[in-house]
Amino acid sequence: MNSGEHQIDDPTADRWTESTIYPDMWVDPDDDPREAGDRAVDERGILLDSLRHYRLTLELKCAGLDAGQLARRSVPPSTMSLLGLIRHMAEEERHLRRVMTGEDAPKLYRTEDDRDGDWNGAVADPAVVEDAWRQWRAEVALTDRYLAGVTDLGTRNTGFSDLGPQPGGDEQLRDVLVAQIAEYARHCGHADLLRERVDGRVGQ
Repeated sequence: MNSGEHQIDDPTADRWTESTIYPDMWVDPDDDPREAGDRAVDERGILLDSLRHYRLTLELKCAGLDAGQLARRSVPPSTMSLLGLIRHMAEEERHLRRVMTGEDAPKLYRTEDDRDGDWNGAVADPAVVEDAWRQWRAEVALTDRYLAGVTDLGTRNTGFSDLGPQPGGDEQLRDVLVAQIAEYARHCGHADLLRERVDGRVGQ
């Protein structure tokens, strides 16, 4: 363990956090990038703040790991890894725009032959890691550019939607944003466990 890491008082496991205040936090509140800025009070601001929060959480959970650690799978038979999560969420960012705008944005990693290519291709190769972060950040930037130009949460999708009980149905932007936030939140929960298994680091 590095000198800057703080051991949690847990005799049964090598669990640790960088927080010096709360042993169940990732970092101290003043060092947490998710706590920056004023809290939104309107619907659009709250949704965008929530999306930002979970994106940052994913980045934090992957911070400081090498390619081998990022690609480490959870437990058999699952193919889930932190690297796979980055690739998967790049696909999901792309999916949001494809649904809302009808943009011709082919899938990055999934194919007809390998519908789980985002997970299966997450191998311990620095080039794969670099590509995953590059693609994810590029897709996030494109999504944010789209969202900056749309103020009405009631805006309807012009692309095919596979959300909700009726695939192909009519969706409002607010519904698509909630679905995206839920997807990040669900996978950030996975990231909690994946990261703890890799090196014992814990935190919200």
